[in-house]
Amino acid sequence: METNGSFRRLRVLALLVLPLAVAVACETVPVTGRSQLNLLSDAEETKLGGEAFTQILSKAKVSGDPAPNEMVRRVGSRIAAVADPSKQWEYKVIDDPNQANAFALPGGKIAVYTGILPITRDEAGLAAVLGHEVAHVTARHSGERMSQQVAAQMGLGVVGSILGASPQTTETLGGIVVSGLLLPFGRRQESEADHIGLVYMAKAGYDPRAARDLWVRMADASKGRSKTPEFLSTHPSEETRIKQIEGWLPEALKHYKPR
Repeated sequence: METNGSFRRLRVLALLVLPLAVAVACETVPVTGRSQLNLLSDAEETKLGGEAFTQILSKAKVSGDPAPNEMVRRVGSRIAAVADPSKQWEYKVIDDPNQANAFALPGGKIAVYTGILPITRDEAGLAAVLGHEVAHVTARHSGERMSQQVAAQMGLGVVGSILGASPQTTETLGGIVVSGLLLPFGRRQESEADHIGLVYMAKAGYDPRAARDLWVRMADASKGRSKTPEFLSTHPSEETRIKQIEGWLPEALKHYKPR
């Protein structure tokens, strides 16, 4: 009987502690002002980002071509200067013409694949990409995603325990629910990075209208390819992004001063 009573007390304690942890860990995203949950410290997140970056680069073909590397550093440095100059920003170009992509990791680790450069075309187009990636870092989206997943799994574990569900059942249901939560959450983060990045590129002296043009070219480049439906994807569609950027342009243009 005492064991059952202890379990009940633990369940009640977990239900009380989880909302308290969520409340304490709330932060504010720059530019948008959205409140976010982040259970990781900035130092922890930066450490994870640095380790992941080293691992990725060890398996990738890092470009030694000075032209794209210099352009990426030049554009990235201008954007980072208006976003958060306190971070140790690092930029790498990965030689892969089949990857029209870029990524950012916590702490300011950013990589651009050579396959996206024909689509960015110029520095303004590249600024749209790097503004988006820098925004992921300053908004601490990686830590937020991990925190959301941990919180969701903790909550499901408590509920499963209260309902008497087996660990296997709780784990299976947890995977389904967490995926359902994080897919739209991922799209919201991607849209938020577009929004923040648009402001960053404008403040850095790049015409934010170039971001819309970039996504028009991205849509053209993806024509004829099979696509995951937007509601099952972690990213908004090109069409959605173009419409959203058009809505944010008046705000971004207020910050734009050509250099």
